[in-house]
Amino acid sequence: MDIYLPIASLSVNVLVIVMLGGVVGLLSGLFGVGGGFLTTPFLIFYGIPPTVAAASSALQVTGTSVSGTIAYLRRGGVDLRMGGVLVAGGMLGSIAGSGIFKLLQQWGQIDTVINLLYVSLLGFIGGRMAIDAYASLKAAKEGRPPPKAARHHHPMVAALPFRWRFYRSGLYISPLAPAILGFITGILTLLLGVGGGFVMVPAMIYLLGMPARVVVGTSLFQILFVTAATTLVHALTTKSVDIVLASLLLVGGAIGAQVGARLALRMPAEWLRFILAVIVLGVAARLALSLGWRPTEIYSLELVG
Repeated sequence: MDIYLPIASLSVNVLVIVMLGGVVGLLSGLFGVGGGFLTTPFLIFYGIPPTVAAASSALQVTGTSVSGTIAYLRRGGVDLRMGGVLVAGGMLGSIAGSGIFKLLQQWGQIDTVINLLYVSLLGFIGGRMAIDAYASLKAAKEGRPPPKAARHHHPMVAALPFRWRFYRSGLYISPLAPAILGFITGILTLLLGVGGGFVMVPAMIYLLGMPARVVVGTSLFQILFVTAATTLVHALTTKSVDIVLASLLLVGGAIGAQVGARLALRMPAEWLRFILAVIVLGVAARLALSLGWRPTEIYSLELVG
């Protein structure tokens, strides 16, 4: 059954979009990561314009972040003070990102920039994950405990002034560090339609030195508010949010996440991380390849409002 997407200006198969959302939700539940960084590339592969894919993915990520944030709040897994600073930085970043988005749109380079950013980020994150997962698998095979990184904040973070105490995280650092991190994530959220968790979580651990018990919950807290703001900014400025597309993705994502969460209990964590790394690198390679392919239709006409 086909349905017309008013903002994307094309017809899509309902089952295909729901299944696509289901696959992303399955990966989210299976690997414990937000699916936004995979939703946009998958939509682009299907033929959705990158601008619409990025804006609509932000709305999907907002919906899927609600339940996760509530669950972590109930068990004390959210540093609200840290989350508030990250949200403040993210709000400013989403506003700055809207200006960058409109400028690139006017230059006719937004689609290329989105693809290049995805290739760079997914390649870096996927490579880092593959190295860590391989080290864990090798240690497990040899009967050794997996290597653990020491928890401490980066020297650049330690040098920043105006320190605050973040009691839930056990940190005494400048709020400028999480604010800058939130600002960068806000820009990425608006440009790419991602929640930013795949960038935020490693940064919170390796740069800020936050403990694992509050990292995921605080990241989800920040994602919820920033993606909601990003969706609003997109709706008011770029006019790229397709509510029909996002709704179909949410239906599939909700079902897939439940299935993935159950499957995750039956698989070793090391193999889950390794498989996710392979998927991320595969998506990055596919996007990189598409940038070098000669398109079937070299020229296209598009009405820019």
